[in-house]
Amino acid sequence: MKVAGLGFRKDVTLASLREALLAAGGPEGLAAIATVSDRADAEVLKQLACECGVPIKAVPAEALAGVDTPTQSKIVADKFGTGSVAEAAALAAAGPRARLIATRVVSRDRTATAAVAEGDGA
Repeated sequence: MKVAGLGFRKDVTLASLREALLAAGGPEGLAAIATVSDRADAEVLKQLACECGVPIKAVPAEALAGVDTPTQSKIVADKFGTGSVAEAAALAAAGPRARLIATRVVSRDRTATAAVAEGDGA
């Protein structure tokens, strides 16, 4: 199963979320969109999930901590204990043997990131 992980700022627009997701490979074949729990109820995220026809998987911040990611943001590492919310959320939601098939990409306005993982969903 393919899961898109998204990280985003509070002021993100639907257009920026779309742009990041498209840059990471687009919505085709996705089983879900994942993000950190405290952002999972964001209206723009709900709109994107609805457009893509997939559910949102909320990943607790504690589950992101310690997830090894190929890209690193010092700000994200200090706050969440992982290098990328998008990559860590995608990996966590896709299952224990998940692997990234698209590393973190960033929207042009730098308010959204996306990554895609594939796994067994267990």
